[in-house]
Amino acid sequence: MLFNSITYAIFLAIVFMLYWFVFQRNLKLQNFFIVVASYVFYGWWDWRFLLLIAFTSFCSWGSAELMQRIDDKKITTPFWSRKLLSASNIVLNLVVLCIFKYYNFFVDSFISAFALAGIHMQFNTLQIILPVGISFYTFQALSYSIDVYQRKVEPTRDIVAFFAFIGFFPLLVAGPIERAKNLLPQFYVKRKFDYDKAVDGMRQILWGLFKKVVIADNCSVFVNQVFENYNELSSGTLVLGMFFFAFQIYGDFSGYSDIAIGTARLFGFNAMRNFNYPFFSRDVAEFWRRWHISLTTWFRDYLYFPLGGSRVSKIKVVRNTFIMYLVSGFWHGADWTFVIWGLYCALLFLPLILLNRNRKHTNDVAEGRLLPSFKEVLQMAWTFLLVSIGIIFFRAESLTVAMGYLVKMFSLNCTSIIQVTDNVEMFQNLALVLILVTAEWFQRSKQHALDLSHIQSPVLKHVIYYAIIALIFVFYAHSQAFIYFQF
Repeated sequence: MLFNSITYAIFLAIVFMLYWFVFQRNLKLQNFFIVVASYVFYGWWDWRFLLLIAFTSFCSWGSAELMQRIDDKKITTPFWSRKLLSASNIVLNLVVLCIFKYYNFFVDSFISAFALAGIHMQFNTLQIILPVGISFYTFQALSYSIDVYQRKVEPTRDIVAFFAFIGFFPLLVAGPIERAKNLLPQFYVKRKFDYDKAVDGMRQILWGLFKKVVIADNCSVFVNQVFENYNELSSGTLVLGMFFFAFQIYGDFSGYSDIAIGTARLFGFNAMRNFNYPFFSRDVAEFWRRWHISLTTWFRDYLYFPLGGSRVSKIKVVRNTFIMYLVSGFWHGADWTFVIWGLYCALLFLPLILLNRNRKHTNDVAEGRLLPSFKEVLQMAWTFLLVSIGIIFFRAESLTVAMGYLVKMFSLNCTSIIQVTDNVEMFQNLALVLILVTAEWFQRSKQHALDLSHIQSPVLKHVIYYAIIALIFVFYAHSQAFIYFQF
């Protein structure tokens, strides 16, 4: 069930009405209804994978429950320990993830490696479908287990609340990857309908739909043509295709996050922020503090810090950074293109680490000013260019395509820039991107671009809302699935 579908709009309206008008009086029943609604939402795609998310949820809840029993001296057998329980749950969840997401990749890579040495081997790959959102809800479950083991959160005895926490449908398929200490306690307290909170949630949903339907899905038409025909196109066209893909993936994923966070607010929940206007970053370190925040902080807390973080020698800091971004690349997909993308991101970080400049920009750009300085414009443009080059590996179907695209793009043949579409479509996309960038620039201190609380005129507010709704309806024909569903 896609956020940008009519089916989801009907589903959301029904769930909203039942949640607030039928199940509001009983907290446990309301949480149980969230579990049912979330499983209907996920099962709409393929009901068989409901067993997988239920298994992940039960294992993580059960391991934490057993750890608590050991603390309470209710389990005294020497065989089990808190460390063993936590490690077993982590391994079990990662094994499930690897089987569904990485088994075929490892088999194919193993066969190819031996083939280079002249040894031809045969292994059977698995004909299985990658479950939507498995990387997201697996990491959410793992963070709970690790936090309980480290005694950062108390284990919950309420299995219904925990299943609702893991399966909460707005966040289930593509995050944000929530932490138990933020989201789980919200299932313990009675929620009361907050009109202002719900209205703001609707605004954020509307902005998310704009970014997805109007920006991302329109850019995808041009991007698809460019990547499918890159061998026949000029370098200027490829540069344009690269830039449009940067806005496509941003509009697609941040749009999803806005819809997810806004939907959570409709039901009385506060989900963590996942994007903070990353294209206004002045260096790569700042970009990664603003892009996919829930995943970046997850790797920081559960991989980078345990390796020593930045409180070790410089060479180990470099090592930790490379490990984190290589694993992050691999998390995104079972393909060497994602591994190389992770390596590229780590290489961009290297100068900042060596020069101790990775924490230089921690405030908003041009804070307190209407426009950025010339230096800030150059910094943002340079960062955007570096990031955009890297995500070519994200879009390319293979390393061969990615390298071919880059070689052709840097051939510096800038003639005949429009070769795959007409001028009207290209300028239309440029105009839409300009609207996005302008709106987010002036709203960069807000949680989302449609937070118009500072505008006094209700007429102007409604003109903006209706204009965005009109654009969504006009461009809805291009609507498609979200990119991050494949991760």
